Order: sequence, then C-alpha cells, then structure tokens
Amino acid sequence: MSGTESALDLPRLLDTAGAVLDDAVEIFVDGLGAPSAVYKGGKDFATQVDLDIERRITAQLEDRTQIPVHGEEFGGADPVDGPVWVLDPVDGTFNYSAGMPLTGILLGLVVDGEATLGLTWLPLLGRKYAAHADGPLLVNGEAVEPPPDLELEEAAIAYGSFNAKGGGRYAGDRRADLLSALSSRVARIRMTGSTGVDMAFTASGVFGGAIAFSRHPWDNAAGAALVRAAGGVATDIAGNRWTVTSPSLVAGRPGVHAGLMRVIRETVGEWSESPDL
Repeated sequence: MSGTESALDLPRLLDTAGAVLDDAVEIFVDGLGAPSAVYKGGKDFATQVDLDIERRITAQLEDRTQIPVHGEEFGGADPVDGPVWVLDPVDGTFNYSAGMPLTGILLGLVVDGEATLGLTWLPLLGRKYAAHADGPLLVNGEAVEPPPDLELEEAAIAYGSFNAKGGGRYAGDRRADLLSALSSRVARIRMTGSTGVDMAFTASGVFGGAIAFSRHPWDNAAGAALVRAAGGVATDIAGNRWTVTSPSLVAGRPGVHAGLMRVIRETVGEWSESPDL
C-alpha cells in the first residue's frame, strides 16, 4: 500500500461511497428503459439518467469526502494523480435502455493510478459488490470467501462485446480470433454487454475470468479493485498490472488468468495497438 493509500481511511470511504450510491438507486431503477439523450458516436450513447445520476453522485461524493470525481459523462479531475473517484453512472447503457437487468453503477477510487477501492451496484439484480485494498470482498454488505481457483478449462469466461469488422486499438478480427481460440479452451463463453457485471461476477466466482477491451478507467477501475480484493489478478491484455492508464483489462482467479494469458499469447502474440482509440 502506498503512502497516499495508507493516509486514507478506506473503510470509512467505502461506507460513505456505498451510502451515496444507495441514494441513486431509486433514480436508476425508475429510469430503466430510458432512451438515448446524448449521441456519442458509433453505437454509443448516454441517457438522461446517466447525466442525472453522475451529477448527483459527483456532488455528494465531493461534498462528503473532499475527493474529486472523474465521470464518464462530464469528465473531471485527472485520475492519474492523487486520490480520485472514477464514476460510470450507468454501465451497460444499451442493456439499460433496452430494459435488460445486466447494468449497474460503477465507482472506483484510484490513488496515484492504482485501483484502491471499488463498488459495483447492480440494482436490478439486487446485488451490491464492494471492497477496498486488502479485501475482503463484500456482497450485499457481507464478507465472502475468495472463490476457488480453477483451471481455464473449468471456467466460464466473460468476453467484451465487439464488432468483428471494427478497427481501433484492438482490431475486431483479432478479437474474433481470440474468441474462437478461447471457445475450445474454456467451459463457457459469456457476453453480457456490461464490464461492471463481468468483473463483479469474476470477483465473486460466477465467472472464472473476464476480458474487457475498453481503455476507459470508469469501465475498469471498480472491477479491478474488486477482483484483487477477492484474491484475483487484474492486468492489461499484455499482462502488465492494471492501472488507470491501462488500455484493457484481463481479470480472473490466478490460475484462470494465467491460462487466459497463455491463449492470448498463442493466438495474437504481442497485440500491437493502433493509436486512434
């Protein structure tokens, strides 16, 4: 734990952040099915609920913790330096707009770029996942034992949704190649459409591991913290420890994570990155 982390009262911050997220649950539930309000490009959009929840949570967190917030919709403090909250007010926005319950609120605390505390609230599933550095993982407020480690062949793996014809940082055809290779090496592949769901389920043992191609810290910070608190491993797709500047997230139990990295290396080798995303 860094000096900055040790100076923070992480249990108190976790409790405060949980209360703030609880206060936003009614808005989240009532807004299920909200249409697009802000077009972001491609197939990406935000609803009015995204905007309203981010404003509400940001104001309360900054007032109650004196720590700045960086949110998906309105930006904010640079999450690389010092303690900063990183917020995704509605993760899995397409699911949310379609009325699908695999969606939630993600909040991470990053300290000098490290995922130090994470909360993933899944109101439509009645699940709340929370943890700070050194654990334990809390599910609905109760500490849970780390899930057992698995061999890759025994595990269900969550895989980030993608367009096989897409370009960008991790080209779609190579994601398809990796998906194909994994399909014969794991017990099951699942594609939920929500990084928050994928990582919370990985932390709690529903999934053995998960791969997310997003570089956005609001997608990944909470999940990286939860997985590590539960005794798992969180890196980028090259195997480097996940930090707020990482371009992707691969997470899982230690044995599963090691197996995922073997398949990644065998299938795509050193995955070169395009600078446009």
